[in-house]
Amino acid sequence: MTEFFICKIPSFKEMNAKWEYEIAQSGKDKENWIVWKKRHIENYKQGYTIPYYGILEGVIICEATAMLHPKVVQNSTGLVDCHTVYLSAFRTISEFQGKGYFSRLFHFMVDDLRQKGFTKATLGIEPSEEKNKEIYTRYGFTEYIKSGKEYYPNGMVIDVEYYGKTLE
Repeated sequence: MTEFFICKIPSFKEMNAKWEYEIAQSGKDKENWIVWKKRHIENYKQGYTIPYYGILEGVIICEATAMLHPKVVQNSTGLVDCHTVYLSAFRTISEFQGKGYFSRLFHFMVDDLRQKGFTKATLGIEPSEEKNKEIYTRYGFTEYIKSGKEYYPNGMVIDVEYYGKTLE
């Protein structure tokens, strides 16, 4: 059987399925995921975000979200405006990591955002996430923008470094 992988902006049914999967996998952080699901779907309905999914043979295996409005990005100054998009929620189910699926989704997302008129992308990373920092550097996120703190729905606070890249 040949592999069938597609990248797309999901339907609400697909979004709900993916969020229910994340909530089921979340363990002790379940309350955060329930809040994030509600916010994410509402923000998409309002045009503040665009979710992107990678689907392999009918199963959602990876995702990323483009955040288009300062209202939905913590520490938004310098991270999102009419030409700059903030990227978040990069997730791939563990058994599919390292196989190029997320890379294909990332390029699909960047191409779509470029067509929508965005010329720069930004993202945030916790300083201790060295593996992710290496990956984002390979994707071209080398312009250090600033550091800040972000707050989870349950009150947890994390340190974040923000990086950017020009969308070429």
